[in-house]
Amino acid sequence: MFSVLKNLGWFFRQEKRRYIIGLFLLIVAGVAELAPPRLLGSAIDEIVAGTVTWASLTRYILLIIVVLMFIYYITYIWMHSLFGGSNLVERLLRTRFMSHLLRMTPPFFERSRTGDLMARATNDLRSVAQTAGFGMLTLTDSTAYLSVIFIAMSTLISWKLTLAAIIPLPFIALAMKIYGKIIHERYTLAQDAFGDMNDQVLESVAGIRVIRAYVQERHDERRFGAITDDVYQKNLAVARVDAYFEPTIRLCVGMSYAIGLTYGIYLVFHNELTLGDLVSFNMYLGMMIWPMFAIGELINIMQRGGASLDRVNETLNVKPDVADDAHPVAVAIPESITFSDVTFRYPTSTINNLEHIDLTIHRGQTLGIVGRTGSGKSTLLKQLLHEYPLGSGELSISGVPIQKISLERLHSWVGYVPQEQILFSKTVRQNIQFGLKDASDEVILEAIRTAAFDQDLGTLSDGLDTLVGEKGVALSGGQKQRVSLARAFIADPDILILDDALSAVDARTEARIIQNIRDQRSGKTTLISTHRLSAIEHADWIIVLEQGRIIEQGTHEALLAQGGWYREQYERQQVESHLTDGEVS
Repeated sequence: MFSVLKNLGWFFRQEKRRYIIGLFLLIVAGVAELAPPRLLGSAIDEIVAGTVTWASLTRYILLIIVVLMFIYYITYIWMHSLFGGSNLVERLLRTRFMSHLLRMTPPFFERSRTGDLMARATNDLRSVAQTAGFGMLTLTDSTAYLSVIFIAMSTLISWKLTLAAIIPLPFIALAMKIYGKIIHERYTLAQDAFGDMNDQVLESVAGIRVIRAYVQERHDERRFGAITDDVYQKNLAVARVDAYFEPTIRLCVGMSYAIGLTYGIYLVFHNELTLGDLVSFNMYLGMMIWPMFAIGELINIMQRGGASLDRVNETLNVKPDVADDAHPVAVAIPESITFSDVTFRYPTSTINNLEHIDLTIHRGQTLGIVGRTGSGKSTLLKQLLHEYPLGSGELSISGVPIQKISLERLHSWVGYVPQEQILFSKTVRQNIQFGLKDASDEVILEAIRTAAFDQDLGTLSDGLDTLVGEKGVALSGGQKQRVSLARAFIADPDILILDDALSAVDARTEARIIQNIRDQRSGKTTLISTHRLSAIEHADWIIVLEQGRIIEQGTHEALLAQGGWYREQYERQQVESHLTDGEVS
């Protein structure tokens, strides 16, 4: 049950001063709370004996007020310490969780669902944080505070009456053990269901246009209704067990009261106990109600926190599929990129996605990559991002195997524009500045001109300050591509990778962008994957892929002379281009 505290030991050691002060003052407050009932009992005994005076009564009242003010002050301090620690551990764990996700590679996200990761980063972390705040409070109150009250009742009042009154307590411990195990199992299922619901919401929102286009709104509502009902039922199952805690404790506390009052009156009648002692005892017994409830809350919180921490650690314990070498080699500039008999297969694939790739690209050259859909163009480009474990053969940069180069250094060289553009829910300016932090408007506008987005900028309502919406929903496909291109251009990377990044622009705009790339990237390496051969006619070297193999390679003129797939595709596109121009004219 307390494994969650053990797993959070690093945090308690880090914040030991906070917790030593908080828990010490919590215990001091508990001890101080014993004084008012005892003072009241003494006052009652004096009243019954007829020895009370205004001076003594005033003294009792003032002492009680002073003690209460003292309790109020130190309670503020321990609450600030303990619950401040709860907020702190949540922030630290959330930061660690996010940092871990940023280190993960595509295979991890292929195996994980976004909605479930969000549930772990929110609900689960909040449950874990509760153990560092409210959990520590209930742990202290259900042990130290309960022990203090028990000792006070035994030593200051009557040990016989105390033993009789605590007879029901073992039943609480037994019930809490049974309930706690069930809570852990059911809460884990409830959190899993919450992750499924998150995932469904994300899919529905992202695919709302497709849902509407196929008139599937009612079907999606029914599907979502079924998922929310599952979440409701599983949380209801947790609530059913939760509901047993309080009645069980109330029943046992009620039995303690009954035993204490009955046996206490018996002792008073036999002069083994004074009336004031009986009043004090009943007040102490009342003070035991919270520690008894704290036992139930402790079991509940620890089991929930343990289940949530297990889910969080399940993610945090996943090792990146690609990690930095223990002794990375420093490479200043990527002078060359060399594929030597590289064969690669995705973890989820049953066939090789690249086979026996031999290729060398020198700094300042442009490589064109063409081929049928699914021929391996994107796969070849992604090898330079080192997102997947390498296959056989060797991929090296400046003669150094890519696995020997630190990922941070490798990614600092690369500007990558994928087929599916990802824009953030911010302004056009902020999206482009993602490539170069705090870039001036002048630099941004230059990148926009290079990406041929300058004319479109004037059509946007707020220019550079126009919000693009989630994933760029407010922009057209071509506009999103060009904002993504501008983001890559502004970084001026040593290696620019365009993975079919011009597919949504017209031929004239494409020609302008390609010319801008040729003019501005002299001395820098550029790799362009495309279906439109006009985009790579200028390339220093062109390769044609088929089922992961290079079947043709050479310059544009050499490939035309070979009379293979490249020439056939080029002639077909030329005919289509002439027909389109004829229709326009």
